[in-house]
Amino acid sequence: MSNILIQLLLIGLVSGVAGGMFGIGGGAIMIPAMVLVIGLDQKLATGTSVAAQILPIGILAALVYQHNGNLNIKYALIIAVGLIVGNFFGALFANQPFISSELMKKLYGIFVLIIGIRYLLSN
Repeated sequence: MSNILIQLLLIGLVSGVAGGMFGIGGGAIMIPAMVLVIGLDQKLATGTSVAAQILPIGILAALVYQHNGNLNIKYALIIAVGLIVGNFFGALFANQPFISSELMKKLYGIFVLIIGIRYLLSN
């Protein structure tokens, strides 16, 4: 197996485990891994992450959570509507000529940092 194939499989595996454990979008792991480990451009990594998540990747994890009484399907469906609309507008914005890959990288870093600080400071 080629080195890049192994790296991509590991990125998918780690992202899947984190998604199943924490409910985070795999992009929170996939994008930094593709940029920092593989060396992909920020916009290319973002587009690749979105494409990888198009399939119903969370269905098995959702079934486990449902089986254990830890899923509110009504809330999930409402959030899904927001995700569809939000992803569309986010993609339109990110692909504007005035939004560079460097700016995207900085915006993503600020976003993750703010969330991390908020988690660290909450009870």
